[in-house]
Amino acid sequence: MLELREKVSGLIITYNEEKNMREVLQCFDFCDEIIVVDSFSTDQTLEIANEFPKVKIIQNKFEDFTKQRNVALDAAKNDWVLFLDADERIPPELRMEIINELNTADKKEAYYFYRKFFFAGSAINYSGTQTDKNFRLFRKSKARYIPEKKVHETLQVEGKTGELKNKLLHYSVTDAKSYRKKMVHYGDLKGKELALKGKKYSFLTQYSKTAFRFFKGYILRLGFLDGKFGYILNKLQAASVWETYESLKRENSR
Repeated sequence: MLELREKVSGLIITYNEEKNMREVLQCFDFCDEIIVVDSFSTDQTLEIANEFPKVKIIQNKFEDFTKQRNVALDAAKNDWVLFLDADERIPPELRMEIINELNTADKKEAYYFYRKFFFAGSAINYSGTQTDKNFRLFRKSKARYIPEKKVHETLQVEGKTGELKNKLLHYSVTDAKSYRKKMVHYGDLKGKELALKGKKYSFLTQYSKTAFRFFKGYILRLGFLDGKFGYILNKLQAASVWETYESLKRENSR
């Protein structure tokens, strides 16, 4: 096994992730510590986490995703961190690429991971997932999640960034019902974010942006080639946009 010359902290935020917990924690096998920031799970998430000797659990009340992520960053003892979502998996070829990159002398400050999206176990190849990427490996001394972003967290990086070639596996959707719940939650947080920026509710904006979100993913980004799952996926993502403006309307009326 190739030896990793850098010490890395594995980070994850959780809430009721018992179905994912064991597999995602196994992806941190080359890290010398694992920080779990949990929003007071009521299932077996923490019991499973405690099976892993490298795990340190921090329970913190959920306000938004960005705050939870920054809590995890602050708790990490190492400069290099690997941040995964509970529904993400590192295949062997990506694991090897991470270790090889960290062992090079000319490292970047942060690395994008492209993601392979799965809907109910079926691979999604279009619908906008073609260019889906996120920062997952970075120096915490050179990066911080922007506080103003409550959902779809944005990492601000000082210095050079790079991309890894092998894809992270993203099992985001187990079924339509749970994904709809997730999309509604994201929309609610996004609406609050817009309200904090001083945005005002408009039905015309709500309707047009919702319609365009579906059109963009299903037609422009070739979601129709993903079959019935492409249709369902884009419909639910459009519903998230609708909920964003429902949330903004509620915030404006307060």
